[in-house]
Amino acid sequence: MTISYSWLRRYLNFNPSEVTPDLVSEILTRTGLEVEGTEEVESVKGGLQGVTVGKVLTCEKHPDADRLKVTTVDVGAEAPLNIVCGAPNVAAGQLVPVATIGTVLYPGGGEERLKIKKGKIRGQVSEGMICAEDELGLGQSHDGILVLDEAKAKVGMSAAEYFELESDVVFEIGLTPNRTDALGHYGVARDLLAGLLRDGISSDLSLPSVVAFSPDHLERPFKITVEDTEGCPQYLGVTLTDVKVADSPSWLKNALLSIGIQPINNVVDITNFVLHETGHPLHAFDGDKIANDHVIVRTLPSGSKFTTLDEKERELDSTDLMITDSEGGKCIAGVFGGLESGVSESTTTVFLEAAWFNPVRVRKTAKRHALNTDASFRYERGVDPLLTSYALKRAALLIKDVAGAKIGSDMVSEVARKFEPVAIDLSYDRMYRLLGQEIPREEILKILDSLEFVVAGENGDYLKVLSPVYRWDVTREADVVEEILRIYGFDNIEFPEGMRMSMPHSEKRHPDDMRRKVNDILVGMGLTEIMNNSLTKKSYYEGNNDFSEGETVDILNPLSQDLGVMRRTLLFGGLETIAYNFNRQQKGVRCFEFGKVYAKQDGKFTEKNSLALWISGVKTAQHWNHGSENSSFFTLKGIVESLFEKCAIQTQLKPLADNGLFADGLDIYAQGRKVGSIGFVPRKYLKVADVDDVVYFAELDWDMLLPMIQRTKVKYKDIPKTFAVQRDLALLVNSDVQYADLERTARKAEKKWLNNVDLFDVYEGKNLPEGKKSYGLRFTLLDVEQTLNDAQLDKTMAKIQEALEKEYSAELR
Repeated sequence: MTISYSWLRRYLNFNPSEVTPDLVSEILTRTGLEVEGTEEVESVKGGLQGVTVGKVLTCEKHPDADRLKVTTVDVGAEAPLNIVCGAPNVAAGQLVPVATIGTVLYPGGGEERLKIKKGKIRGQVSEGMICAEDELGLGQSHDGILVLDEAKAKVGMSAAEYFELESDVVFEIGLTPNRTDALGHYGVARDLLAGLLRDGISSDLSLPSVVAFSPDHLERPFKITVEDTEGCPQYLGVTLTDVKVADSPSWLKNALLSIGIQPINNVVDITNFVLHETGHPLHAFDGDKIANDHVIVRTLPSGSKFTTLDEKERELDSTDLMITDSEGGKCIAGVFGGLESGVSESTTTVFLEAAWFNPVRVRKTAKRHALNTDASFRYERGVDPLLTSYALKRAALLIKDVAGAKIGSDMVSEVARKFEPVAIDLSYDRMYRLLGQEIPREEILKILDSLEFVVAGENGDYLKVLSPVYRWDVTREADVVEEILRIYGFDNIEFPEGMRMSMPHSEKRHPDDMRRKVNDILVGMGLTEIMNNSLTKKSYYEGNNDFSEGETVDILNPLSQDLGVMRRTLLFGGLETIAYNFNRQQKGVRCFEFGKVYAKQDGKFTEKNSLALWISGVKTAQHWNHGSENSSFFTLKGIVESLFEKCAIQTQLKPLADNGLFADGLDIYAQGRKVGSIGFVPRKYLKVADVDDVVYFAELDWDMLLPMIQRTKVKYKDIPKTFAVQRDLALLVNSDVQYADLERTARKAEKKWLNNVDLFDVYEGKNLPEGKKSYGLRFTLLDVEQTLNDAQLDKTMAKIQEALEKEYSAELR
């Protein structure tokens, strides 16, 4: 959400030397409208530095190009400039904007730079450029060069002066979903006023007056019929005639450009201006394209076709609310206009709409058609219904002013619902307990008044407060207390002297401590922690046989298609992270995430804590003394085994059971229970996430592992004074025998002296019997009290060998 400092000054009367942008940023953040960043902006990027008003002295046809002209232009320098121009409307005697050599332009107001250089065009020297509107970043027109007003322009005048460009400071506000009241500058100014008054800085808040609104004539009244009052309980409209659609005046262009909106034409620009002023969307229709001057708010049959402004034909649902006439659709209500009903240069009559549409209906329609507009963003969150009439009158008066229009009708309306404030009982005693301290009652009343809360009555300890209609989220006593606290200031709540925070002693370590321990271990092994949204794409689970149908938790009113369901696994979020990093030239990714996964089973919602690890790409980058090396399955397997070892949990690896999240891999068991799996991510999921490399993935059941870690007691031993001895065995076993089985049997056979078992060789193939393979095992034996002699070693190895022969028919090679 972008808010302009200059715009705020339109509604608040304050001294800019006292209320600086820095102070505004501080107050807004303090009151809950967190300012994530500030930026000094120019209404036109680059400020048109180097662009000068020039006069075209001569204009001749280019000798070698039919569509080019060779001009000489006086820009107030010692000599005229020779400029080759391709615009069809250039002519001698015109005053025009000229970008001189070295000037940097930002066409369309975007990031792309255009630097003007001296050059030759078809053999003719060109020493600058005569500019069109879009080339200067002033608009979108490229029909020809801009011809300036002779009464205002002077040769040699800077273009910035001619176009009255302004500088401004804009605030980027991280708006929380509940603060729909701050979706316009006036709503933000309301909070700023409360903060200023709290700081002892006096100011006044007001919207521009609309008392001058009245019809100039009644020759073009429109009829309004609302058939779907549930979807549209409030609809207002007014007609404007004799409209002259043209470029907007400088003040309007500058205002929109300062908050990043490109001007289009004076009528559309006014609707955008009022939207960002009040937070209330408007829509302008070409009145001559509305059949019988009759506007109908209704739904159309499912499957009806409608072409929107982006020239896409859309198939409507029977619940999509539409603005229509007697012949068909004109606009998807609250979302997007129709291709044939919008304002164009030929428009002379405008029907201006202001309405309050059902937020749930707007959201569902917008998501169904994958449309996210300024209007839908506000309507689906709930706009202020008490500003509907004001916004319409304000826009009508502005269009009358900037487009020479006449108001051709009374304001017509269909209102099926009356919006009333919510009455809330507020106890001073409970408020003080929630706040942690007492606040002077006069301070509380002052804050409530500054936020437009009405105190309808006071009886001893109780207040009856009427919450303003624009605050949809304030419905409880605690909500009112929060409003008071955010203006009073969280920092002003005193922390009692001598108060101490302490944790109760417990033999069982806290889960957060255990999580931090594991986090530190994984970070120490070179992994990076990531955090992804619990909401994810529904497409990951729709028609996916790896997840039971009907167990996915759907979001009733998703904010977007990408946030339609609760995640069933951490896998897809990690793949998105890997794709994001690979696309930014990160050649190796090693990351992990703690997070909850969700499901719906037997009609009940469940959640489970998981720990997931991902490794992909380069393990070690190429260096002068070694080549690059890619990660492998064993890289991740080693990390997982090290993690369990550091947590003192003994594990057993078994062949992977049926699990669609892995193309191949192993299941991990601890204390007789499966605690997770590790393996390769299937190609189908890599393709969905747009990852080209192999990804190794492990998902562990944190809820199951946590009690095991909590029960672990670390024991320390002195460094042994004796030496360990190693013995090797090369064993021939059946192909289905796993190394883990051999290790487990060896440790069972010798519990006292067997310190470690390593696998150093595996061989299958030539010179071995069919169905057999060879394992090379290295056994490390250690007695901490004395060095083992040959007799003891031989006896121990014989015992281990006998156990392996008995259990797996192992043979010495």
